[in-house]
Amino acid sequence: MNALAYHQVVKKYDDFTALKSVSFTVEQGSFFGLLGPNGAGKSTLINATAGLVKPTAGKIEVMGQDVVKDYRQTRRALGLVPQELIADPFFSIKELLEIQSGYFGLKGAEQQRWIGELLERLALSDKADAATHQLSGGMKRRVLIAMALVHKPQVIVLDEPTAGVDVDLRHTLWAFTQELHQQGHTIILTTHYLEEAEALCEQVAILQKGELKALDRTDALMQRHQYRYLRVKVKQMPIQWSPPLLERLEEIETQGVLFKIEKTLPLEQMLAWLAEAGVQIEDVSSRDANLEEVFLDLVGRAE
Repeated sequence: MNALAYHQVVKKYDDFTALKSVSFTVEQGSFFGLLGPNGAGKSTLINATAGLVKPTAGKIEVMGQDVVKDYRQTRRALGLVPQELIADPFFSIKELLEIQSGYFGLKGAEQQRWIGELLERLALSDKADAATHQLSGGMKRRVLIAMALVHKPQVIVLDEPTAGVDVDLRHTLWAFTQELHQQGHTIILTTHYLEEAEALCEQVAILQKGELKALDRTDALMQRHQYRYLRVKVKQMPIQWSPPLLERLEEIETQGVLFKIEKTLPLEQMLAWLAEAGVQIEDVSSRDANLEEVFLDLVGRAE
């Protein structure tokens, strides 16, 4: 059974179509990245999955249950960490977690132990009796994560969880998230920090303008990229680049040059062109594209 399944999902707002017949599945127990530029439809898709908006057409399933027809079951199976921060002046953090537990009928000593563990793991124990409006942005983000996890959902959706937070929280969050993943939870991550997605996600989907642009395992997506990058450290820059070098020139750096070259192009040919141009080489290194470069190649830098 898939953790999530999207079947030709469409969402329209008057004349604007936010999602255009999006279809893909997320395997149970996977760490999945949902990527795309601003306005790609990521948040709309997540909100439809969580039952916050209703699709215009198509169907979404969470753990085999329809999010519209079986909304009680799907909301119990899903935990969402939204982008928006909270500021509740009436309840303490611990009280908020107890109230959130009550929405799912969870109470008693075992639930209190889980709340205590969440507070400890997210470094909130000393703030348990504080109100959220007294907290920093990073602390509010931790509260959102605790609220999303309080009912121990099978599927956890992290919508830009590290946006604007400090390094300490980022490391705390990823350590805790990876532990949950190892325990069998399915993790869905949206982020603009593509190095995070590359390091954490086993599979990624890329949306652009409401359409599915790519879907593959992270390593396979990067291997499919038709370019590699050649960094050349030089003693002295040439007066003029030859046409074959100029068309592959990606960036001029402090002590060298970065070229974006076809994987099919022999390295010897590049070295020959550099020699012909009079480039005095000190060092050469080659690497495959990273996820950010693959992403930009797919969606375009103008996005």
